[in-house]
Amino acid sequence: MNVMDTRAPSVILYLDGVHVSFDGFHAINNLSLTLAAGEMRAVIGPNGAGKTTMMDIITGKTKPDEGVVLFDGVTDLTRLDETGIAELGIGRKFQKPTVFESQTVQDNVLLALKVDRSVRNTLFWRGSRAESERIGKVLETIRLTNARNQPAGRLSHGQKQWLEIGMLLAQDPKLLLVDEPVAGMTDVETHQTAELLKAINRDHTVMVVEHDMAFVRELGVRVTCLHEGAVLAEGTIEQVSSNERVIEVYLGR
Repeated sequence: MNVMDTRAPSVILYLDGVHVSFDGFHAINNLSLTLAAGEMRAVIGPNGAGKTTMMDIITGKTKPDEGVVLFDGVTDLTRLDETGIAELGIGRKFQKPTVFESQTVQDNVLLALKVDRSVRNTLFWRGSRAESERIGKVLETIRLTNARNQPAGRLSHGQKQWLEIGMLLAQDPKLLLVDEPVAGMTDVETHQTAELLKAINRDHTVMVVEHDMAFVRELGVRVTCLHEGAVLAEGTIEQVSSNERVIEVYLGR
């Protein structure tokens, strides 16, 4: 396969030969990874494998020392800052939910809502009604319709995670990066989160970093295992979890 094939429009994220060092430590070491548009990918690996640094690179928080990082086949993410990358349509949800606890669930989503100020939307945006419909759709997706008028501070830990995912969805990103979404959740919430992410994946490309292997198995998607800043294995959960090196450096611990 030639290079042009890997950068076709169907590839939304393309990393090749990416290196990052911090004080001599190779956090990312010749990392190459391709994510297809419309795909959901699970990323696993031991602590220090480079998962967070990889997401920092994609979102512009960290600049690589070398390597190619392309979005949508054409945009060099290494040349943009965090704001520019967010405006391109890359949204990130961190592990710890940060919601406005004194505001209602609905107002949290409203605050995050991305209002396109193009001419088309200047003509057709009708304020409260359009906003209300958009918010209603987001709340339905994140299963918080019945809690829309509750202060966010009253939500369970799992519901706060869903609300933050909803706040990300309100911005309508092309690519969602989700960091350990089920940490601290009950089994029921974990299952519901898997269903929620599957629903979101119908319209968005999603990358999920996670340690909970049962949750990864439930997602039923392609899995990438990182180790020492590079891809150790990639494939189905069955292929990756039976890989001897993956068992040795990660699953066997």
